[in-house]
Amino acid sequence: MQDTNTTDIKKLIGFKLIFSYLTMFMIVIGIIMLMPLIALFFDISEWQLSLNFAIPGLSLIIIGVLFQRYFKQFEKSQLARHQDAVLVVGTWVLGILLSTIPMLLLGYSFTHAAFEITSGYSTTGLSVVDVTNAPKILLLYRSFLQFFGGVGFVLVLTSAISDKLGMRLYQAEGHSDRLVPNLLKSGQIIMRIYVFYIVLGILFYVLFGMPLFDAINHSISAVATGGFSTKSASIGFYQSLEIEIITIILMILGGTNFFVHLLLFRKKFKDVFSHIELKVFAFIAVVSIIFGTISVMQQLQLTFGESLRISSFQLISSITGTGYQNISGFTNLPSTLFFLIILTMILGAGTGSTAGGIKQYRIGLMVKSQYWQIKDMLSHKKTVRTKFINRLGKKMVIEQDEITQNYMFITTYIVILLIGAFMIMLYGYTFEDSLFEFASALGTVGLSVGILNANAPGFLLWTGTFGMFLGRLEFYVIFIAISKVALDITRKQVV
Repeated sequence: MQDTNTTDIKKLIGFKLIFSYLTMFMIVIGIIMLMPLIALFFDISEWQLSLNFAIPGLSLIIIGVLFQRYFKQFEKSQLARHQDAVLVVGTWVLGILLSTIPMLLLGYSFTHAAFEITSGYSTTGLSVVDVTNAPKILLLYRSFLQFFGGVGFVLVLTSAISDKLGMRLYQAEGHSDRLVPNLLKSGQIIMRIYVFYIVLGILFYVLFGMPLFDAINHSISAVATGGFSTKSASIGFYQSLEIEIITIILMILGGTNFFVHLLLFRKKFKDVFSHIELKVFAFIAVVSIIFGTISVMQQLQLTFGESLRISSFQLISSITGTGYQNISGFTNLPSTLFFLIILTMILGAGTGSTAGGIKQYRIGLMVKSQYWQIKDMLSHKKTVRTKFINRLGKKMVIEQDEITQNYMFITTYIVILLIGAFMIMLYGYTFEDSLFEFASALGTVGLSVGILNANAPGFLLWTGTFGMFLGRLEFYVIFIAISKVALDITRKQVV
């Protein structure tokens, strides 16, 4: 006869279950720390510095493996309601905290390390690292952070957990689309597309004169829409139109929903061009570049070609949330272009991409819902219409609940944006500069007017860190996770 008490003891539930998954993720973080050792092929003199990555990386792998062997004796129960949100947030927090170890060993403060690591994983690109003096192994480490942060931790974990749980985590992390019904296959497709674009980017960068090490870093960051560069002048260092065009293409690819890429590979062009986000992107890009070009021509007295080159690169960089630059700074930019960059950073790129911001689908839905509202007001009261949006090759029915949730998200985004800008204004910065800086952090863009840097006060750096974290996970999963943990703790205390 089976002992039911023994069965209960052997079952993992609650926070112990969450912890068992987090220890699994420690192995992933350890592997990420080992990957920058590739930099030794470019500079063997950094072998001593490599110990700052190798030792903690191997230690995390060993500790993770030992924990997993221990947890094998237990049966994993299903995650309770909202525990998937706790696991997702816990994964990101753990990933950021553990990934600071190499930077701490290199002599960076915890505030600087947490800011840089969060910027990497959130694919923002704001930086406190002096890239002119930083070792290659650290530069490559930052790029790999953006590589994994771009696709999301959940896809990295999916192969180690059940597909059903993986889908719950995938949606909790802020993704709403699957390329195929099976998430594991979706993850494999995303990774293949992702790596394919990166490899192509490296080849074309090298072809047009960029050194191989720089090409690897810039291609990863461009497709991940991260913006970390090996040069303080970013892409502008190379003064190459060809390199800028390659970067623009990579940024657009990274800022586009991966489902759209799959449709392109399957030659479903009609479905691609009917997708609402591409229409929104085309409208925002064309209109902003036209006005940006005119403003540069009028105020900076440049030729049409030079003005188009500056405005198109900077606006595509801001729309896609990449943060690369082909100019030296933003202090002397025409006010119109400066405003357009702020606006496009807020609007963001495609859902299911590596970019941040409000996202083009939400903007498209907001515009559509306004149109539907006006149309309903002008129609007979008894008229009932079904609301559709062309999305990812399908005509999707939109319910009122989705419209309401969409407005709630946009409102929350704007409120947090203004609060963050206010926090920066407390240090004496203008509203315009403060809004630019926090819009860049919250939209995971990485463009900067020079406020969030290595010399910034710790309070400002933590404001930027939380902004990047909130922007990457899109608020609600964080709110739900905090509420769930607080509620569980309160219940235990009451009991």
